[in-house]
Amino acid sequence: MSFPELSHSAPGEVLLVCTCYEDGKALWAGLLDEVGGRREGDVLILGDGGVRLRLVQGRGWDYLHGGNVPALVPGGDLAPPVVALADIPVVYGGDGPLLVDLAAIPGRGVRVPSARLGEILAALLGGGLAFDDLVRNMDRYGMYQGDGGRPAFPAPTVPTCRPFPALPSTAAALLVRTSFDDEEGWHTLLDELGGADEDGWVGVDLDPDEIDAENYPLEALVVDDRAFEGLWPGQVPALVPPEKHTTLVALAEARTFAEPGRPLTVVDLYDTPGQSAVLPCREVGSMACNLEIGNMDFHEFVAVEGMEQWWEG
Repeated sequence: MSFPELSHSAPGEVLLVCTCYEDGKALWAGLLDEVGGRREGDVLILGDGGVRLRLVQGRGWDYLHGGNVPALVPGGDLAPPVVALADIPVVYGGDGPLLVDLAAIPGRGVRVPSARLGEILAALLGGGLAFDDLVRNMDRYGMYQGDGGRPAFPAPTVPTCRPFPALPSTAAALLVRTSFDDEEGWHTLLDELGGADEDGWVGVDLDPDEIDAENYPLEALVVDDRAFEGLWPGQVPALVPPEKHTTLVALAEARTFAEPGRPLTVVDLYDTPGQSAVLPCREVGSMACNLEIGNMDFHEFVAVEGMEQWWEG
């Protein structure tokens, strides 16, 4: 799957890209009414801040995800710091638009309340608000200043960004090693996940009669490459190729080899790109299965202080 390049935006202008279509028609649901503003052709002028929101639609962007956006935006001085998406959660879930970071950590995303879009964009463009502020203050649903509670595992301090290669393209899950200080711990983790085969997969060719439905095995392509050492969750979405619908990316970080249960940091690629959930390694297979069949949403796996986790019930 490939997507057409997005056009340049004028100073003070932000692109709002429709990524959901039916019979070739762009679906905005009630978003444009909720955003408000004054319409001038394909532009909405929002509030007193004068932010210009340019509406972008075309079937070529159908099913575009936040992590795919940075590669489609022309670089240079005119590159915008953020792009907004009207995606499936907006159209069918009533969620706020997804803002995609193009400056600090390209590809990560945060949702914002539709009615506050103009205010938030004006603050971002004017320097009064940074994308990191949005990330730090989003709730478990990925919504900035929402009411879903704060994650029990807040994002760590963002390291200085450096380039990483693209991750492999797969329709399954990826298990990516990002810490290389504990070789024995790494091999123990792979053994707990059923062992890696000669093609670098864990969880394949298992006997269906021996699978525990309550602890479904993780089927994932293993990425054991020092090129990904220190990879941070927010950097992951932009590294996932768009050709296939990768279920999730699980990171084996330093905490994986230091804490009970060998927890993996799982990264959302779709609803709120870059958001993370930390689960014992034995539970990630069930998470992947539930996400793939649409039985659960990513936010249901994000732990919240004082709340029992889904696997503990």
